[in-house]
Amino acid sequence: MNAPDHPVTPPPAERAAGLKRIRAELASAQNVVMTTHVHADGDGAGSEGAMGGWLRRSGREVTVVNPTPLPTGYRFLLDGIPAWTHADEQGKEAIREADLVLVLDTAEPSRLGQIMPLIESHRVLTIDHHPPVAQSLGEPSVRDATAAAVGELIYDLILGAGDMPTLAEARALYAAIVTDTGSFRYGNTTSRVHLIAAHLVSLGVDPEDMYHRLYGGYTRARLSLLQRALAGISTHERLPVAWISLSAADMTETGATRDDVEGIIEYARRLAGIEVAVLLRELSDGRTKVSLRTSGDTDVAAAARTLGGGGHVKAAGAVLDARLAEAQAQVIEALEEYF
Repeated sequence: MNAPDHPVTPPPAERAAGLKRIRAELASAQNVVMTTHVHADGDGAGSEGAMGGWLRRSGREVTVVNPTPLPTGYRFLLDGIPAWTHADEQGKEAIREADLVLVLDTAEPSRLGQIMPLIESHRVLTIDHHPPVAQSLGEPSVRDATAAAVGELIYDLILGAGDMPTLAEARALYAAIVTDTGSFRYGNTTSRVHLIAAHLVSLGVDPEDMYHRLYGGYTRARLSLLQRALAGISTHERLPVAWISLSAADMTETGATRDDVEGIIEYARRLAGIEVAVLLRELSDGRTKVSLRTSGDTDVAAAARTLGGGGHVKAAGAVLDARLAEAQAQVIEALEEYF
């Protein structure tokens, strides 16, 4: 098939070459398992949906096996692709039968949780857009931090193969891009990203429908959790830092799920004069999940690495082996040292 005219600026040469190598490896695979980082976000889930749809069109068997359950609000992006976790017998069986594992939206073994021991003996490919890390996995791989989302890379992979996304794949790509750019508000939003989004809309994606699917389904539990979060926003006395702490009791008493936490950190970031926003969520096992976001020049990934985590310059996180109060103290100390 002849490649169609590229509707947007062609991808960088190095990216295009890397994606060509990925396609060559995929050509010899018949049974592919896709996975992404723990607590899949819109980019991870959307990339799985778009890539999985394209692979199925070319005759491959495709299964998603993630280290944690796919958030309810993102399940429609898979368009019927079977999805399991490492704890499900179906997921374990899918990995055993796979002749290739495709890791999306991370290159860090630690971010794959309990999936990593199950895929160590497999052929692994990686497509990621996070900054390089010392210990990474998958070869050949594409790790391009200039991409706004892995969804942008999958878009380039599909068009580079001479194909166009189907409507279901276009929806998944749109979700990947719109969520990882904060609805085109973050600094990773480029003119090329807007052109890609425009092309996806021309293929039939309805932005209003996608907005309601991705952001319009607030539950009463989510609103109750948000009420507690807003009431408890704290700010540092000297530094442009604000944080929200959610205890395990907050989650239990409101009936909220992990999905309901999505986006709450943005309220701390919107405070006037705040450069770094932090969300701390106490987990049921006694650990604390930490998310960091910045609206300025602060490299929150550097701060996250001191806590054993990582991520993007403007969006990073970590999981601390500490209860909420102790974790909060550790995070504030790390930020004080950083500043």
